Amino acid sequence: MAEAARQEQSEKKMARSVIGTVMSISGEKTINVGIDNMVPHRKYGKYIRRRTKLLVHDPKGEAAKGDRVEIIPCRPLSRRKSWRLVRVVRRSDLPMGPGGKEG
Repeated sequence: MAEAARQEQSEKKMARSVIGTVMSISGEKTINVGIDNMVPHRKYGKYIRRRTKLLVHDPKGEAAKGDRVEIIPCRPLSRRKSWRLVRVVRRSDLPMGPGGKEG
């Protein structure tokens, strides 16, 4: 019974995944991901672009600037970093410089 409950909880957490764009590489294992959404203006109803910037843990360093990535929440790893990279959805078209860095 407890095993089924744990399985159900893990499925719920996986359902909370979010897709965003890598804005920058903040360190060896940290990326900065921007999540864009459109919200209606309270008074006028016109849709406004809003961007949420999150710090994401990328232990293998597989994401590059401009990539579309899927992330899920996890336990806090630092003061602002509490998301984890699941997979790279789509690679960026940005050219890679020497050493695998953008430039």
